[in-house]
Amino acid sequence: QVRLVESGGGSVQSGGSLRLSCVASGDAISGCMAWARQPPGKEREGVAVIGNSGSTEYSDSVKGRFTISQDNAKKTLYLQMDNLKLEDTAMYYCVGDAACSYAFWSSPRAFRYWGQGTQVTVSS
Repeated sequence: QVRLVESGGGSVQSGGSLRLSCVASGDAISGCMAWARQPPGKEREGVAVIGNSGSTEYSDSVKGRFTISQDNAKKTLYLQMDNLKLEDTAMYYCVGDAACSYAFWSSPRAFRYWGQGTQVTVSS
């Protein structure tokens, strides 16, 4: 049983930065944590993943601009987003599961635990 609560979303101009946070309660952080997003009118997509060992993976669209990290002591996951673009506008979700899987990149819904989401809106 894991509960995830995101925060830090908001409105920002293109080129700006935001930092999202996700506080976990229950059995976390233990396995695989990630961020997914759903742009308006589009399917959900994986954004970034961090394994228990600290290894990270990013989607091509955010690579070099976003950084995923975690603080195990605080059971908090972060997503630092720099040089935001209009296409980054989406509902961002904190997600997790017992283990990482490549299935996440095909369908983020493969992960078991989801937060409620936090909205990120990038304007010109």
